[in-house]
Formats: sequence, structure tokens, C-alpha cells
Amino acid sequence: MTTASAAPRQAVVPGPVAATRVAGRPRWVRPAVTVLLLATAALYLWNLSASGYANDFYAMAVQAGTKNWEALFFGSLDPGNIITVDKPPASIWLMALSGRVFGFSSWSMLVPNALCGVGSVGLLYLTVRRTNGPAAGLLAGAVLALTPVAAVMFKFNNPDALLVLLMTLAAWCTVRALDKASTWWLALAGVAIGFGFVTKMLQAFLVLPAFALVYLVAAPTGLGKRVLQVLAAGLAVVVSAGWYVAVVALWPASSRPYIGGSTDNSALELAFGYNGLGRIFGGDGNRVGGGGTGGAGGMFGGSTGITRMFSESFGSEISWLLPAALIALLAGLWFTRFLPRTDRTRAGLLLWGGWTVVTALVFSYMSGTIHPYYTVALAPGIGGLIGIGAIELWRGRANFPARVALALMLAATGIWNFILLDRVSSWQPWLRYVIIVLTAIVTLGLLFGVDRLRRFGVVLGVSALITGMLGTTAYAVVTAATPHTGAIPSSGPSQAAGFGGGFGGMTGGFGGGGQADSQVIALLKTTTTKWAAATNGSQSAAGLALGSDKSVMAIGGFNGGDPAPTLDEFKQYVATGQITYYIAGGMGGFGDRGGSSSIATWVEQNFHTTTIGNTTVYDLTKPLTAQ
Repeated sequence: MTTASAAPRQAVVPGPVAATRVAGRPRWVRPAVTVLLLATAALYLWNLSASGYANDFYAMAVQAGTKNWEALFFGSLDPGNIITVDKPPASIWLMALSGRVFGFSSWSMLVPNALCGVGSVGLLYLTVRRTNGPAAGLLAGAVLALTPVAAVMFKFNNPDALLVLLMTLAAWCTVRALDKASTWWLALAGVAIGFGFVTKMLQAFLVLPAFALVYLVAAPTGLGKRVLQVLAAGLAVVVSAGWYVAVVALWPASSRPYIGGSTDNSALELAFGYNGLGRIFGGDGNRVGGGGTGGAGGMFGGSTGITRMFSESFGSEISWLLPAALIALLAGLWFTRFLPRTDRTRAGLLLWGGWTVVTALVFSYMSGTIHPYYTVALAPGIGGLIGIGAIELWRGRANFPARVALALMLAATGIWNFILLDRVSSWQPWLRYVIIVLTAIVTLGLLFGVDRLRRFGVVLGVSALITGMLGTTAYAVVTAATPHTGAIPSSGPSQAAGFGGGFGGMTGGFGGGGQADSQVIALLKTTTTKWAAATNGSQSAAGLALGSDKSVMAIGGFNGGDPAPTLDEFKQYVATGQITYYIAGGMGGFGDRGGSSSIATWVEQNFHTTTIGNTTVYDLTKPLTAQ
């Protein structure tokens, strides 16, 4: 990175870095990469099953996928294929296939996601190394591994782990395409993003503007060819994303499960409705939360606006190094402004900067449902910017503007980490003071050029690295050591969980399913029908299914509001003896479009009831009168 218009050319890391091209890489590279990957694996795999089934909603679908191949393909909530989860099924495929090989358990379900984390770190290293060398790649990978929200989501069973892996894979393919203006590598990037769509729909597309920009700017070929290649990659995205939508559309609706979360039993409507534009603007099942005064967006994500990523809800998840990353982006673009169009340092900055800025802005202004853990998608972008910015500015520190920019990165990190740790002042209160003191010492050392004194360069560099990473590392480690369950996991120690406690952190809560009554579980284990029981919504059904290892019908899907099954269909299942019990309660109050309340009313009026523990149970084999 050129550090000033008058800086010597040797301060720039040329084109594709020579160190990545020759056999004589420094001897420390391979051991360092091995340590990074092993440490990441240890962080994510250690005590992995402590979180139990994590998010029971997805665990229920994984369990179903281990019992029925059709349920696996569609991501059904139960082996009877009544309704799917409200996301596409790619992450379910990964976890259910693991369960089929090793047997369904917490460990077999969560290991694939932990390995997605290790793979993401490795791919980020490879991608940044191609543009800026192994040191930058190692730092980028370490930042991703030690981001607190990553330490949650790579040990959890939401779709985000696979999504991050696929997006990082697409970034690696894009950088590979830059080497020789390769259409095939760029198309492979499109395929990876397409499968990202089959993992979490339109969220995967947030990085596409950055990929297109960096290729159009930096590919070593003419503009016309660059445009055609980007269009070809776009076609690859459409094909690799659209095949699943097409299969669902062409499959007879009567012989497949209802697409949960959609209004018309369509994967395409789900993509652009509830899981697409509805998330951004509200509506289509997303309660509007703009301004943070109500609804899902405000309830879970705080107020919309440019500062959302630094807010109480999001800050401790992702923002530990975000100020430094933005400084690195601005400084890097300024210092590389006179370099050739194909310069790889600037290409890396455009790639990771575009990834970070676009994703952060969309998350900041989303008015529909948003959860803080979504920000794990920002972690590779921040890691890439930190890796490139810190290493290149350090290489150019002989120039005062570079030292100033590096000092600003460190000072901003120290001050912001102090603020974040002050928000959880009861946890390790000494840590924030250590960070702020070290920040002051190292920042002054950078500004006054202490590194130019004999042997002080290495000491100052290592001190800056430790100081900058101390806050995020401590928070990530305690996060990885804390069990998380429920629908809305959050990072940090248990006393700092916020929504993570009551809304999905330590104790389950909303979306988690909770602990089903042991007596009811014992009753369901004795059944032999297709469905042991039915209940409203997956919140209740998941705990029953996971506890009994029996098929339980989640009427209405996630929140009990989807039209599956209809009252007439439910009556037919009962008449043909396919359901033994109906468990009262559950959720049906979030837009009952399909009849979960009417099913409840019909059952109450027509079948014998008993109370088991604190649960009301209807025996669907014992009608009050002849049916």
C-alpha cells in the first residue's frame, strides 16, 4: 500500500504477492497457518455439545431429515412432511447428513457448523494471502475466528455458519479470477453465492455488489470482456440459486410439504416476501421495527440508523474492530489512489470494503425482522480490511501518514473496546483499563517512531497486535465457553447475554422450544402412529419431538400462523388414525392464516381431555361422540 504520494515504490506489495507464488515462502508460514486452523478448531469444537440442541426449531428439522429423505430435501419440520422451516434447506442437508452417518445427536448436528467456521477462516486466509501476503492473511483469519458473534454462530445450528462459508468461498474464487481474468473462476464464485441463496436466500446477495465492483475495476482484461464475464457470473448465480426454486415450483404441492413462512406455498415468494423485501421494509410476516419503537425490528435490533452496528444490541457482537476496519478502508483507498487499475492491494480493499459497507448499511436500515447474530456475515469483511490495512500500513510506517493511520486504527479500537466492556462492567472490570493503558502506550510509540530504535520494531508490532485483539479475543473465548440455546443467541458471558438469556442465550426462550414435560414425553414414546402428537407451532412441537424421538406435527409451522395443515386435512389425519394426541397450548397468535385456532377449537369440542403434569392433552383416538 502506498502510504503517500512521495512514498517509495517498495512500500507497495506488488500485484499478486510474490510470496504466494514461489516455492520459497518464509518457513514460518506453514506452521503459523497450522496453528491458526488448529486453534480455531479447538475454539469451535471444544465442549460443543454443551448447548444441547441449540435452536430446537432447526434441530427438529435435522432430526426429521435423519428419518425421511423427503423431509431432508425440503427441510421439513417432521418426518410426515407437513411444513418446512421458514428458510431454504441447504444447512439442514449438511447437519442431517451428518446425523445419518453418525447418528442424530447434538454433537453430530453441530460439528458441521464448527467445521464451516474452520473452513471460513482458512478460505479468508487464502483469499487475503493472494493479494497481500501470508501475514495479512493470517491476521484476517484470526480476526474472523475471534469475532464474538462468530464464536456463537459456528457453534450453533442456524443457517449462518454455512452461509458465511459459501460467501467466503465466493470471495476466494473472485480473487482467483483476477489472476488471469478467468471466466470459470468468476462463474464458480457465482455458483457459491447461488448455494448461499439455498442456505439463507437474499442475504447471500449482499456481497454481490462488492464482487462485481472489484472485478470490473481490477481484472486484467478489457472493459467489454469484464462486463460480459460479470454477466456470465450473474447467470451462474441465477442457475445455482434457481434450481431449487424451480424444483419446489414444479413438484406437485399436494405431495410435498408446505413452504413455511410463505403466503402462497412458494419458495420464490418466501425469498422475496418474508425472507427478502419483508426483512428490509417490513410486512409479509415481518413486523415493522423502524425507529425501534415496536415490532420485531425494534424489539430485537434496536433503532434503525447508521449507528445500529454500534448499538447495545449489535455492538458486542461485531463492532470490536469495525472502527479500525473503516479507517483502514479509507486510508488504503487514499494511499493507493495513484496505483494501476489492476493493483491487488486496492482490489482487496474494494472487495472487503464493499462487503462490509453494503452489508452494514443494509443491516443498519432494515425495518423488518433482524437479529444481532446476522452480523456474523460482516466478520470476513472486517477481517479482510484489518488484515490488509494493518499489515500494509505497518510495512509503510517509515512514512508519517502511514503511522498516523495505524495509530488511529489502534486508538479507535482501544477506546471503542473500553466502551463495549464498560457496558458489561460486572465482567472482568480490570480488562478495559488494561486495554486503554496499553492502547495509549502503543499509540504514542507508533506516532513517535519508537520502532526505529534498535530491536523495538518487533516489540512494538507485537504489542500493537496484542492490544488491538485483546478485547475481541477475551469476549470470543468467554462466548465459546458459554452454552447457548434458543432462537436468538448472543455473545458474551451469561450475565451479559441480554436477549441471549430470555430470548435464546443461556436458557432457551422464544423459538427455543424449551423443556417439554417429562410425563408427556413418556406418553409420546408409547405411540406407534405416524404422528405421536400435534400441537400449535414449532415452539412446542420441537421440544416434544426431540425429547420423545417421535414425529410431532407442528401445526402452522414456526409461529403457528401458516396454513398447514388445514382443518379439513387435520380431520382426515385424525379419521385415518394417523395422530394419537393433541397437546394444547403452543403458539398460534402471529397471524393465524391457516386454522391452528380452528383446529384447537375442533379438538376441544370433540375429544376427551386429561391433564398430565401442567399440560392439557387430548386423546384423538377417543372422540366424545362417534365421528
